Amino acid sequence: MTEYPLEILERAKKIKVLVLDVDGVLTDGRIIYGNYGDEIKNFDVNDGLGIILLKRSKMKCVILTAKGSRVVTKRAKDLGIDKVYHNFHYKIKALHKIKRKFRVNDEEICFVGDDLIDIPVLKRVGLAVCPPNAMDDVKPFAHVLTKKNGGRGAVREVCDLLMKAQGIWDEIMACYFE
Repeated sequence: MTEYPLEILERAKKIKVLVLDVDGVLTDGRIIYGNYGDEIKNFDVNDGLGIILLKRSKMKCVILTAKGSRVVTKRAKDLGIDKVYHNFHYKIKALHKIKRKFRVNDEEICFVGDDLIDIPVLKRVGLAVCPPNAMDDVKPFAHVLTKKNGGRGAVREVCDLLMKAQGIWDEIMACYFE
């Protein structure tokens, strides 16, 4: 775990809820509309497995997005996401709901965001993360910038960081090395 400074590892140890933006974090930020109004988003399978592995540690995982989407609801169900907050342009309002629902405080939340509307939440949480493809004005509010872009493995990096910092990586990985 030497790739992260001690301050980041200490923050990551306290996390109980991972909150994820969608467009630009779980996806590469592009939205494709089909001829019949259907919406297509690309999700990274490595991010998905990271979330599934993290959920084995009993950590809660939440999606917080400014847009409503059936595709996001389906992906959340497939991954066992605990709660989806759609249509929150003022994401700080959803943060208060998340804290009440999961009985956590700011320092026990990790949020991954990439755009201006994410700044209020990034400023409050215990571990604020942005992918490198985040808007430049947002990056200064992150404790961590991932190496991989949103929709291309950034979420997996965060999941791995949390599991390793909390000392559960070996336990979660044990079944794959038997």
